[in-house]
Amino acid sequence: MIGYEFCGGYWWIFPLVMILFCIFFMRGGCFRTMCGFGEYFGTGDSAMEILKKRYIRGDIDQREFEEKKKNLNQTKRTA
Repeated sequence: MIGYEFCGGYWWIFPLVMILFCIFFMRGGCFRTMCGFGEYFGTGDSAMEILKKRYIRGDIDQREFEEKKKNLNQTKRTA
């Protein structure tokens, strides 16, 4: 009696797939990196790249950019 069973008893796969689909997209950035795992596996931006992006966006001015750049170069030399 196939008529009484949705998809032959495999009805539970659809909700499971939907839950996994939602988790996949709720992680954020799944188009930015492979499934949003980029920062977790060390493929994130370096401090200098982040600083340059902030300067380009206008979050910080030139004076602050130069100060932070100088600090980053000093910490790089001591490390």
